[in-house]
Amino acid sequence: MTQAILKPVTFDEFIDWYPENSVNRYELHNGTIVQMPKATGEHSEVAGFVCLKLGIEIERLGLPYFVPKECVVKADNELSGYEPDAIVLDRQGTDSEPRWKKESIITMGSSVPLIVEVVSTNWRDDYGYKLVDYEALGISEYWIADYLGLGGRRYIGNPKQPTFSVCQLIDGEYQVSLFRGSDRVVSPTFGQLNLSVQQIFSAGRDTVENARLEDS
Repeated sequence: MTQAILKPVTFDEFIDWYPENSVNRYELHNGTIVQMPKATGEHSEVAGFVCLKLGIEIERLGLPYFVPKECVVKADNELSGYEPDAIVLDRQGTDSEPRWKKESIITMGSSVPLIVEVVSTNWRDDYGYKLVDYEALGISEYWIADYLGLGGRRYIGNPKQPTFSVCQLIDGEYQVSLFRGSDRVVSPTFGQLNLSVQQIFSAGRDTVENARLEDS
């Protein structure tokens, strides 16, 4: 019995296939179209809080960056494409992006000062495929927000606990720093950002609650 060999899906084939106005999100992982799991409320809160704080910092410092509502990042290998939970784009960089204006597609790592993934049940993608492909694309900084401590022990340590990973591109390879609890997140791109891991993972709830207690 002969088994058919499925041809890997290319990035352009994936974009042509992607259903318009789909209620589901899809990514292309090494030639395979993958339906992404629905985000939980906590996941959405953390991602939204990160986008909010990055936007505020960009505006405060007058940086030539912006945080788009959505975009697709095309990997160098022509077989992968991702929709990150948050991404910071350089306006000058997007002016040179051939597919940005019409398709919201990013093809050059130099256009991306920072990319963020909030970890869910498919944590292997964030620590595996995406880390490797973002590194190969030359994205200078990659955050992995593992608010439930789901990642493998080789990535977040043992015992496993909520961990925020900052991957900085140095000589073409990511050097990873881990932050937990009350640690302030140290970002090469946003050096003045004053946020702790706890603030991010609680989506700012702790800060609001403390302010209420001080006012009462």
